[in-house]
Amino acid sequence: MVKLFSNKPTLSFLSLLLAVCCFYTTSGLGASAEEAAQVAEEPPAAAEEPNEPPAAAEEPNEPPTEVEEPNEPPAEAQEPNEPPAVAQEPNEPPAAAEEPNEPPTEAEEPNEPPAEAQEPNEPPAADPSTVVARIGYYNITREELEKRLLMELRPSDYDYYDEDTPPADAKTVLMKMVAEKAMVFEARTKDYLQDEQIQATIKRFRERRLKSLLAVTHVEGKVTVTEAEIKQKMQTDPKMDKERAKAGITGAKQSRLLSQYFAQIYKKLNVRKLSENFPKATEAHKRLLYHPKQPRKVGFIRNAQVKEELTPEEKNIVLAEYDGGKITLKDWFTMLCNIVPPRRPRNMDDHKVVDQLLEAALQTPLLVTEATSLGLDKDKGFLDQVREYEDGRLLNKARSAKQKETAEPTTEQIMAYFNENKETFGVSKSLKIDLIWCEDRPAAVKAKAELDGGGDFEAVKQKYSLEKKVKPFNTQPNSQGLFWKDLWAGDPNQIVGPLKGFHRQGIKWRIVKILEKKDGSIKEYTANMQPQIKDRIMTGQKDALLAKYSEELLRKYPYQIYADKIKDIDPLNIP
Repeated sequence: MVKLFSNKPTLSFLSLLLAVCCFYTTSGLGASAEEAAQVAEEPPAAAEEPNEPPAAAEEPNEPPTEVEEPNEPPAEAQEPNEPPAVAQEPNEPPAAAEEPNEPPTEAEEPNEPPAEAQEPNEPPAADPSTVVARIGYYNITREELEKRLLMELRPSDYDYYDEDTPPADAKTVLMKMVAEKAMVFEARTKDYLQDEQIQATIKRFRERRLKSLLAVTHVEGKVTVTEAEIKQKMQTDPKMDKERAKAGITGAKQSRLLSQYFAQIYKKLNVRKLSENFPKATEAHKRLLYHPKQPRKVGFIRNAQVKEELTPEEKNIVLAEYDGGKITLKDWFTMLCNIVPPRRPRNMDDHKVVDQLLEAALQTPLLVTEATSLGLDKDKGFLDQVREYEDGRLLNKARSAKQKETAEPTTEQIMAYFNENKETFGVSKSLKIDLIWCEDRPAAVKAKAELDGGGDFEAVKQKYSLEKKVKPFNTQPNSQGLFWKDLWAGDPNQIVGPLKGFHRQGIKWRIVKILEKKDGSIKEYTANMQPQIKDRIMTGQKDALLAKYSEELLRKYPYQIYADKIKDIDPLNIP
């Protein structure tokens, strides 16, 4: 069986999948960007500006804001041969649980987790020599710990950073990871997996993965590109290089293969449309669009209307049938809500438009049915991905439920907190710097020696730097974290280093030129500071609640830490 996740699909492959899985671009209808672009893993990120902190991860299971768009973040329909923008999976690493105040005593390794927390599909087995902790059927490896440790070293609060905060260490971070697994166990015992919103997001995730696996399975090894074809393609566009020409030809051929395959699936599953029910779709659409039960500030149908204003009988009106399934009016409206509002069709009196939207609604279930018939839903890589995604959603749900126990501070409490912590709400000290990122310390030493010998900073940067286009920028403690003190020790016009710093997802050596240095200042209280102060107070409350919750769960669920396997981990020397 083909392994879905062993190789990353190219953008041209994404475009061909979009051609099959998205709807007609000429009508303005289309599946969401997630439906098309998220079938592949995110490509390597572009070089980030060193002074920009990484974006905070969203809580994927938080309720949507009132100004609601589609069910999934949609994208405008794209031409079949144009690569879609790659959207990131909502599968970011979950935020860590706080460390218990006192490390729980190590426990004997359980043979299996408590029965009530048993998960149908256990995580993949890990090489015992790499395992640094166990809890239930979960193994945490050294590689996972090192990756998480690098993340934990970065400042997580971009509102304020305490320069005296001790850096994360391997044991502390490992305990957080173990506590997270305990939260997942607890979430399963509380049936959080049955939450309607979690079920819906997991269903969409499974469908995206199955469609991707089906497409990869079908086209793999079936497309070849000759040198003559590449040469001809490049002649049509003198600006096109060989790599782009080959990618374009490959994408076009794969697209034709998948288009033909989808037509075969459509025929094989005996799709039958119940056009006599199209007028019912038209009438329901008019009612929800022009006569909502509740006043609506926006000119499009909301997801909540589909859920609340369609009667059970209307939701179950069948618009199409196929071997093994059907498309109901609810499915049809779900497809409509997956289209960015300005591009949604409004003239449903034209039953051709109703039919076009129905065709779009048919695509995912037909592809998933075909994938399931081939046994792709039993693929180990697929099951591992689904389990990991479930764990992420359950962890966020557990954290969110616990954090709801916090109480909003009063105005008096806000004022008191500000008066006790004035220095943390002022203007932060800052530096303007230019820098040279080096591959390793020997390279940094050579670069510094050339600069000490009178070399031009820009010339040395072009010779040694991993990021040759980096321009001078302003930076503050909340983006440099534990490396701030070394930078602040420098003076204007001084070149310091070699020093370590955060580079992309890791840590690299750098040479830094201090251009400007500004001290911070304290602000006086103003009313518009209340939201910031309130957020700081409530963040502290949430952290304390999660720390206590972690202690409770780690007393409930046995775990084991292999201290001898982590004692040599230096977070600043992780390769």
